[in-house]
Amino acid sequence: MNKIISIALFLSILSNTAALAQKSTQAVVAKDTLKSIDIDPLTPAKAAFYSAVLPGLGQAYNKRYWKIPLVYGAIGTSLYFYIDSNKKYHQFRDAYKRRLEGYTDDEFSYLDNSRLIAGQKFYQRNRDLSSLFVIGFYVLNIIDANVDAALMQFNVDDRLSVKPTLYQNDLNLKTNVGLSLNYNF
Repeated sequence: MNKIISIALFLSILSNTAALAQKSTQAVVAKDTLKSIDIDPLTPAKAAFYSAVLPGLGQAYNKRYWKIPLVYGAIGTSLYFYIDSNKKYHQFRDAYKRRLEGYTDDEFSYLDNSRLIAGQKFYQRNRDLSSLFVIGFYVLNIIDANVDAALMQFNVDDRLSVKPTLYQNDLNLKTNVGLSLNYNF
């Protein structure tokens, strides 16, 4: 009888510990782990495509709305100077052509032929430079949207830091300035 009681007691203790062990199996998660961000490899390509279709649309896709006026300001200013220089170039060219035909009743009658040619060259050069600036700012808009979309996917937290440090030189006891790169695990 003693054996039966001891076996029953042993089985009851064993079943209670098994039941308790089943209740306490919860996943333990460390508090300092970082949440994983899903990376979409097509995001930079989408932003670049949107900026190529309509300047500033890639910046809106990246939610960098403050860059849109900068894009339109740069492209618009360059386009304004292109149109203005082109208009003045054609005025000087037309006046020079009329002068070669023998007419002297144009708006530039106070200028001689060499000044009309110099004016044409000046405004033609400015027009060509302005067209390069329009194209350059357009391409820069596309590159900015692409790079910004690619950099948005990087995880930057406080564990990685670059801090300036001051340390004392052991030889002459003067203070030196340096940078330290720290990464905390």
